[in-house]
Amino acid sequence: MFRHGGTMQLNSAASEVDAENEPSALVRWVSDWGDLVVEAIITLGDMAIFAARTAAWLIVWPRRGTLLPNFYQVGVLSLPVVALTGTFIGMVLALQSFNQFRDIGLENKMGAVINWSLVRELGPVLAATMLAGRVGSAMAAVLGTMRVTEQIDALISMGANPIHYLVVPRFLACILLIPALTIMADFMGIVGGYFFSVVMLEIDHYQYLNNSREYVGGFDLFIGIFKSFFFGGTIAIVSCYRGFHCQAGAEGVGRAATAAFVYSFVLILALDLALNIFLNGVHDALWPQSKNKLF
Repeated sequence: MFRHGGTMQLNSAASEVDAENEPSALVRWVSDWGDLVVEAIITLGDMAIFAARTAAWLIVWPRRGTLLPNFYQVGVLSLPVVALTGTFIGMVLALQSFNQFRDIGLENKMGAVINWSLVRELGPVLAATMLAGRVGSAMAAVLGTMRVTEQIDALISMGANPIHYLVVPRFLACILLIPALTIMADFMGIVGGYFFSVVMLEIDHYQYLNNSREYVGGFDLFIGIFKSFFFGGTIAIVSCYRGFHCQAGAEGVGRAATAAFVYSFVLILALDLALNIFLNGVHDALWPQSKNKLF
């Protein structure tokens, strides 16, 4: 009985020591966030190395048989959804802008605002978002399945470089065809905005087109197309990286596809902000007299 009582006292003392040494909630919170930051830095570094390896293999042009199917998957099959969403975006812009512009007597300038917003911002971001959702997730899922089923390891054992065979064609397809998708989104958005403004809202046809021509220039169109190259490269690198580093099992493939879209979308918005700051500075330096010319 003495031994039993002594054991209970020792266990109680050990529990008290563990309770005293247990980290506080603040320490655990800081530790968790520190782990997330370290993991994010490691992931960014690993992704940068992956992108550098992809860029190094660009000097060796892929075969036609591996390149054209990716062009078809990324470009041709994405046109309908980009055109449809672009049309509705233009209509929504017209609908949402009409009441505000009518209240201040500037409804005839809606064409300038709608088309300027489309070619500079909504067109490239919309095309990139559709590409990330339709193509980026599929890339991550396909490459993730190949990783799980050891097909990538089989390519390595046969002497083929998986970066050159799997990643480079997808990267070229995204970066070369997303400008065409951006132009399609711009065109269909302009058509949708014109139709809703002129036909449905009965805005003057001449004023709508004249203001669009006066306030939307070639540099505005160039900005949207220029940004789309960065968006396409980001989608390809992020999606292929998540597929190559997929965890085992069907759940790992699903997580890779989801992470590919989420990370691509966040990076698209971050790149959009950074590129806008840079390009707006270039525009203001080249054409300082055009600042705030709309109002």
